[in-house]
Amino acid sequence: MLAAPIQGSTAPPDELPILVRVFVLGIDPGLSRCGYCVLEQVAGAKPRAVALGVITTPPADPLAERLAELQAELRSLFDDYGPESLAVERVLFQVNVRTAMSVGQASGLAMAEAAVRGCAVVQYSPNQVKQAVTGYGAASKEQVQRMVQTLLGLAELPDPPDAADAAALALCHLAMAPMARAAAAADAAAPARAGRPDAR
Repeated sequence: MLAAPIQGSTAPPDELPILVRVFVLGIDPGLSRCGYCVLEQVAGAKPRAVALGVITTPPADPLAERLAELQAELRSLFDDYGPESLAVERVLFQVNVRTAMSVGQASGLAMAEAAVRGCAVVQYSPNQVKQAVTGYGAASKEQVQRMVQTLLGLAELPDPPDAADAAALALCHLAMAPMARAAAAADAAAPARAGRPDAR
């Protein structure tokens, strides 16, 4: 079941410039609780939370039904907001196998939905996200929540933590994407430079 979106950004939308507009969907994957956050960023302005919440599925229901319900809710997010990029937490196996499997299943559904739409998919580790958002790779969940609240100008602390983690993923992508694009452009230009006589 899709939790009611948290609409709490204090950034006045009518004052935002309209030169460049980017939608990023952050997903903190999980089968029982799947955090989501859609961020809008316009050139020259701070990111704004368009939707923020948690998708839940009943643990007592059969696995196939839960996956189908989660898929339908994720599909609705993509249909409603049309994000250009999906930022999802990289699945790590330092937790128990059962948890890792459910996280992997939810992550796979989100990535598949993105791929069908031609939406770019980027995975970030928890440490990368914490470093990008708080400046400290071992930050606590409460520290992440508070920084998300500050960076997005939210009136209240984003809760539950799954929603804050999804917002942190989206913020991490906004911070990392320009560097990734610059690196990709440099890599693409390298062969052309190497072929020029003055490149030696």
